[in-house]
Amino acid sequence: MSGSWSRPAASVTSWLAVGRTFGVTFDHGEDFFEALSTFCRDNGVRQGYIPSFNGGLRGGRDRGRLREAGRPGRTGLGEDVRHQRRGVRCRNLAHDPATGGILPHIHVSAGLKAQSADGRTSHLLSAKVQFPSELLIVEVTSPTMTRPRNPDLYDVPLLTFG
Repeated sequence: MSGSWSRPAASVTSWLAVGRTFGVTFDHGEDFFEALSTFCRDNGVRQGYIPSFNGGLRGGRDRGRLREAGRPGRTGLGEDVRHQRRGVRCRNLAHDPATGGILPHIHVSAGLKAQSADGRTSHLLSAKVQFPSELLIVEVTSPTMTRPRNPDLYDVPLLTFG
């Protein structure tokens, strides 16, 4: 791959048809992604977004955002983020046609308590709920939202509509 690339035309949709809106609480000690997947499966939510999240996560792993030669933007290495407080920033749920489940895409901001709340922001890979976590989940009924991997962009899964 050459050192430069052109951005493909954006996949734009002018509307999202929304369905149900849920208020959800995950309990202290639960695995965040397991609880989210179980909730969506039990309630038939195949795709949507999380406009609001309140609570803490601990013992998780973030995907590093450091640059390495030939692969801009990410290393794929997980950073242990124990003893951190978090705030969710970006979150959506796409449908996974292979499994029938969801593909969550969640960014978090975390402050390292031992380093005067020095901040980190990245993709959340895993975490346990610390204190009850409260979420609003909005179901999207159409168009279909999927996250296929783009081989031209290092196999990064990109959100698509329709």
